[in-house]
Amino acid sequence: MINNFLPILDLLLGIILSFLTLVFLLRLIMTWYPKINGENGFWIIVTLPTNQILNITKKLIPPIGGVDVSPVIWIGIISFIRELLVGQQGLIKLAIQRLH
Repeated sequence: MINNFLPILDLLLGIILSFLTLVFLLRLIMTWYPKINGENGFWIIVTLPTNQILNITKKLIPPIGGVDVSPVIWIGIISFIRELLVGQQGLIKLAIQRLH
Protein backbone atom coordinates (compact mmCIF):
# COMPACT_ATOMS: atom_id res chain seq x y z
CA MET A 1 0.00 0.00 0.00
CA ILE A 2 2.80 2.44 0.84
CA ASN A 3 4.33 1.65 -2.56
CA ASN A 4 1.33 3.35 -4.18
CA PHE A 5 1.00 6.16 -1.64
CA LEU A 6 4.51 7.65 -1.80
CA PRO A 7 4.56 8.49 -5.54
CA ILE A 8 1.14 10.13 -5.21
CA LEU A 9 2.30 12.08 -2.15
CA ASP A 10 5.44 13.11 -4.03
CA LEU A 11 3.41 14.39 -6.97
CA LEU A 12 0.84 16.22 -4.83
CA LEU A 13 3.42 17.89 -2.60
CA GLY A 14 5.42 18.90 -5.65
CA ILE A 15 2.38 20.52 -7.25
CA ILE A 16 1.23 22.26 -4.06
CA LEU A 17 4.66 23.60 -3.17
CA SER A 18 5.25 24.77 -6.76
CA PHE A 19 1.89 26.55 -6.72
CA LEU A 20 2.74 28.25 -3.43
CA THR A 21 6.13 29.35 -4.76
CA LEU A 22 4.46 30.82 -7.83
CA VAL A 23 1.81 32.59 -5.73
CA PHE A 24 4.41 34.14 -3.43
CA LEU A 25 6.51 35.15 -6.44
CA LEU A 26 3.48 36.91 -7.93
CA ARG A 27 2.84 38.51 -4.54
CA LEU A 28 6.44 39.75 -4.55
CA ILE A 29 5.90 41.31 -7.97
CA MET A 30 2.69 42.90 -6.67
CA THR A 31 4.70 44.74 -4.01
CA TRP A 32 6.61 46.50 -6.79
CA TYR A 33 3.34 47.83 -8.24
CA PRO A 34 1.28 49.26 -5.35
CA LYS A 35 -1.51 50.37 -7.71
CA ILE A 36 -2.54 46.75 -8.32
CA ASN A 37 -5.77 46.04 -6.44
CA GLY A 38 -5.45 42.57 -4.96
CA GLU A 39 -9.17 42.30 -4.31
CA ASN A 40 -10.26 42.26 -7.96
CA GLY A 41 -9.96 39.87 -10.87
CA PHE A 42 -7.03 37.51 -11.20
CA TRP A 43 -5.12 39.03 -8.29
CA ILE A 44 -7.57 37.69 -5.71
CA ILE A 45 -6.19 34.22 -6.48
CA VAL A 46 -2.79 35.53 -5.41
CA THR A 47 -3.88 37.49 -2.33
CA LEU A 48 -6.29 35.02 -0.71
CA PRO A 49 -3.79 32.23 0.08
CA THR A 50 -1.03 34.65 1.10
CA ASN A 51 -2.64 37.42 3.16
CA GLN A 52 -2.77 35.60 6.50
CA ILE A 53 0.76 34.26 6.25
CA LEU A 54 2.27 37.56 5.11
CA ASN A 55 0.47 39.57 7.80
CA ILE A 56 1.97 37.36 10.51
CA THR A 57 5.42 37.58 8.89
CA LYS A 58 5.20 41.38 8.61
CA LYS A 59 4.59 41.59 12.37
CA LEU A 60 7.72 39.54 13.05
CA ILE A 61 9.91 41.12 10.35
CA PRO A 62 8.95 44.70 9.48
CA PRO A 63 9.75 46.16 6.06
CA ILE A 64 13.44 46.93 5.60
CA GLY A 65 13.99 50.39 4.15
CA GLY A 66 10.36 50.52 3.10
CA VAL A 67 10.63 47.23 1.21
CA ASP A 68 8.43 44.32 2.25
CA VAL A 69 10.68 41.26 2.41
CA SER A 70 8.10 38.79 3.71
CA PRO A 71 7.31 37.26 0.28
CA VAL A 72 11.03 36.66 -0.27
CA ILE A 73 11.28 34.91 3.09
CA TRP A 74 8.37 32.61 2.23
CA ILE A 75 9.72 31.84 -1.24
CA GLY A 76 12.94 30.72 0.47
CA ILE A 77 11.12 28.63 3.10
CA ILE A 78 8.86 26.93 0.56
CA SER A 79 11.78 26.25 -1.81
CA PHE A 80 13.75 24.71 1.06
CA ILE A 81 10.82 22.48 2.10
CA ARG A 82 10.22 21.47 -1.52
CA GLU A 83 13.86 20.52 -2.01
CA LEU A 84 13.97 18.68 1.31
CA LEU A 85 10.88 16.59 0.58
CA VAL A 86 10.46 16.19 -3.18
CA GLY A 87 13.74 17.35 -4.69
CA GLN A 88 16.09 14.97 -6.50
CA GLN A 89 17.67 14.01 -3.18
CA GLY A 90 14.48 14.62 -1.17
CA LEU A 91 13.25 12.40 1.61
CA ILE A 92 10.21 11.15 -0.30
CA LYS A 93 12.28 10.42 -3.43
CA LEU A 94 14.76 8.45 -1.33
CA ALA A 95 11.95 6.50 0.33
CA ILE A 96 10.49 5.65 -3.08
CA GLN A 97 13.89 4.45 -4.32
CA ARG A 98 14.39 2.38 -1.19
CA LEU A 99 11.05 0.62 -1.64
CA HIS A 100 11.84 -0.36 -5.23
